[in-house]
Amino acid sequence: MQSTKTLLTDFMEQLSVAPTSALLLDYDGTLAPFQMDRNRAYPYPGVVEIVESIIQSGRTRVIVVTGRPIRELRALLPPMSNLEVWGEHGLDHLLADGTYQQTAIAPEITEVLAQAERWLNQADLMPLAEIKKAGLAVHWRGLSEAEIGRVQARTMEGWARLAEQPGIKLLRFEGGLELRSARPNKGDAVATIVEELDSNTRIAFLGDDLTDEDAFRVLGDRGLSVLVRAEYRETKANVWLKPPQELLGFLTQWLNSISV
Repeated sequence: MQSTKTLLTDFMEQLSVAPTSALLLDYDGTLAPFQMDRNRAYPYPGVVEIVESIIQSGRTRVIVVTGRPIRELRALLPPMSNLEVWGEHGLDHLLADGTYQQTAIAPEITEVLAQAERWLNQADLMPLAEIKKAGLAVHWRGLSEAEIGRVQARTMEGWARLAEQPGIKLLRFEGGLELRSARPNKGDAVATIVEELDSNTRIAFLGDDLTDEDAFRVLGDRGLSVLVRAEYRETKANVWLKPPQELLGFLTQWLNSISV
């Protein structure tokens, strides 16, 4: 098995001679550190400047694939020209030219989510909740270990029946649980992107969470999948990088490779 250093070296060499490339990036935990107040989860210092330079090179299509709604991401990222975004695991799509698209949600899925929201109200968990178009999340970052255990167990129990409904998935993520429409997921978004790209395009996807595993799986041997995380976990990714320094190093290498 190739080492991380060898994999990265080989990839960057291929990138330097590739006619086109695509850099796919998760946001929370990847480009930005987790925060107790998720509305203040701004990118690591230096990240925006490098990503902007990569976009401006004209040789890389840069796409953020995130679980956040697009409106939230735009409040955290400064405006960047030609940045493409897939929000809510692929439900929303903002093209580089500013065109906005959204996948329709089946009525039966909407009804299950409405039931889940009513349960959150009854359980007095709304202060911890995030309501999205295709899902609901309960966040417990910043709570004590005892409180986290209580909230997690209560939410799992309250949503257990709903999670068994067709087309619904209960996801664990760093600092919470999300009940959402099973499709689309990040893998669906990445599959759509890859289908649009030329076979000679060099691709990388960077993510940290369990929800990014769908994207790692879909990308497979077609590109480089990178786990960005302070601590290693079992993953389908090819490479593991620790943020922020190794992440910044990777982005800088990318920029240098396409600037040759």
